Amino acid sequence: MTGAYTWISEPASWHGDASDLSLTTGKATDFWQKTFYGFTRDNGHAFLKPVSGDFTASATVLGAYEALYDQAGLMLRVDARNWIKTGIEYTDRLMHFSVVVTREVSDWSVIPLPDATPESQVRVRLTRHDDAVRVQYAIDGSHWRMARLAPFSSADASVGVMACSPEREGFRARFRDIDVGPAIDRKLHDD
Repeated sequence: MTGAYTWISEPASWHGDASDLSLTTGKATDFWQKTFYGFTRDNGHAFLKPVSGDFTASATVLGAYEALYDQAGLMLRVDARNWIKTGIEYTDRLMHFSVVVTREVSDWSVIPLPDATPESQVRVRLTRHDDAVRVQYAIDGSHWRMARLAPFSSADASVGVMACSPEREGFRARFRDIDVGPAIDRKLHDD
């Protein structure tokens, strides 16, 4: 997986690289396309590199989750209207594992994480196998859990980390060990 990381909506405050990256979000940042809310936003912060074919991307994600919709995780992006974002999102006063798949319009699925805290070590993994994307997570060293298997474009794209704060500014997120490499095995379930 070659190519350098570049920013979409570079945050005013950030430092680091793919081994350890920290950022502070700008005001009212988000990625969303129409569904339910009726608006389109494409001003979230994303640190992405080019990918083609099958791959697996992963990162450890930490954040100071406090306000509604604070979010940090991975993003796979073909363009402004076709992308996936996944990771932790703060809603209903609780951290959730969130997946938004956008193909012209956005959908949203969440898994409540009642035992997770902002100090929890959350690993996020996204794997593309041709025209399907598998999203997984692991908390504090637990085994990988599948959150979503979704149809998605196999076109050349970009992948990396993202963070947004739709309701405020100043959300602090940190990413460690950002990695993009060959796709893991297609086997969905551990024996």
